[in-house]
Amino acid sequence: MDVYQNRGEAYPGGNPVNVSVYLKDLGVDSSYIGWVGSDAYGDKMIKAIQSRGVDASFVSKKEGNTAITFVELVNNDRQFGKYDEGVMADFTLTAEEIDYIETFQLVHAGIWGHVDPFFSTFKERGLQTSFDFSDQLHHELVKTLPRFVDYSFFSYTNDDSYIREFLKEVFNLGSKVVVATLGENGSLAYDGKQFYKSDVVKGNVVDTMGAGDSFISGFLFGRLKGNEMNECLQIGSETAAKTISYFGAW
Repeated sequence: MDVYQNRGEAYPGGNPVNVSVYLKDLGVDSSYIGWVGSDAYGDKMIKAIQSRGVDASFVSKKEGNTAITFVELVNNDRQFGKYDEGVMADFTLTAEEIDYIETFQLVHAGIWGHVDPFFSTFKERGLQTSFDFSDQLHHELVKTLPRFVDYSFFSYTNDDSYIREFLKEVFNLGSKVVVATLGENGSLAYDGKQFYKSDVVKGNVVDTMGAGDSFISGFLFGRLKGNEMNECLQIGSETAAKTISYFGAW
């Protein structure tokens, strides 16, 4: 849950949850697998996911607190504060859940989701894979995980020589496409052949929460449809522009 302390409100959120909801909004059948706590937030999260048409049959309720990220808005830009993992600290996947995941075309996870050990299994089973490394460009997983990830996503700030070399390095580690969202400076992708650049789609900025996640969902939607790289970046930008026009991720 994303808890806005200065507004006294809480919204469902979290990278893989958001991506599953945005993909459903785009017309893709999606499911979310995760743990929520036995608190009121857990019930709110499950009901919210179900209300958006996302399959929540593998969302499990565990004794304890639902994961919380404290958020503050500074000039309509979301700033993350303390993160309390709650029951998600011990999250893992069961054999049944892995078999269920195999019935889909693509599986997506984030860097705080504790499922990176399963990505080799996902690839062995023929799934397309996607992973959001967030702004953790120096995390140890950046060196070990890309060989099992088709679409690696990162958050950065500018289109400069550093990020271009970084995207090349991650591609050489095994990813098919590496993407960096650059905030107000658009997005950048590399597929081993060339770089692709997309500008942001301008809109009324209310809250930037979920902008990166909605970009990811739009990009993946384009890839699943077989669109060209520039089209995928554009769909991602358009999806993000819709998300920042209201409070909360969705």
